[in-house]
Amino acid sequence: MVKALTAREVMNPDVMAVRADMTVRDLAAFLAERQITGAPVIDADGRLVGVVSLMDIAESRAEGVDVAPAAPAGGGGIEGLVDLPHGLALRIGNAEASVSQIMTPAVYTIVAETPVADIARTMISGRIHRLFVTENERIVGIVTSLDLVKLLCSEG
Repeated sequence: MVKALTAREVMNPDVMAVRADMTVRDLAAFLAERQITGAPVIDADGRLVGVVSLMDIAESRAEGVDVAPAAPAGGGGIEGLVDLPHGLALRIGNAEASVSQIMTPAVYTIVAETPVADIARTMISGRIHRLFVTENERIVGIVTSLDLVKLLCSEG
């Protein structure tokens, strides 16, 4: 009988987390620099307290956030403007707001021994693209929908 793969075997242990007290401006720069769409949010003690994404920043538009064409090179800095990939920039009106003000506090977590099939079912039913692998309220890894697709493509 073949042993089912678990989260421990497919997770990425290098998780890029942000602090809850980080500003939205710093968050946008962090995500843009790393070309990622979201990150887990940790408190000062390193405990997982939420998740935040570019979508959360966009949804806070009512608070003064907007996506606009990037300024031409050498065009000078514009207050609250963070460059994104693909020639776009994120204009943040309330750039000094904290991540804790826009994050989603509900986070899907799994333990390292969770079977891959259960991970896939959770992603599908929750309509989510990332699950955080935790031990004692601390992140030890991440499994994304792309990780599962790669797993399927590697089977032959």
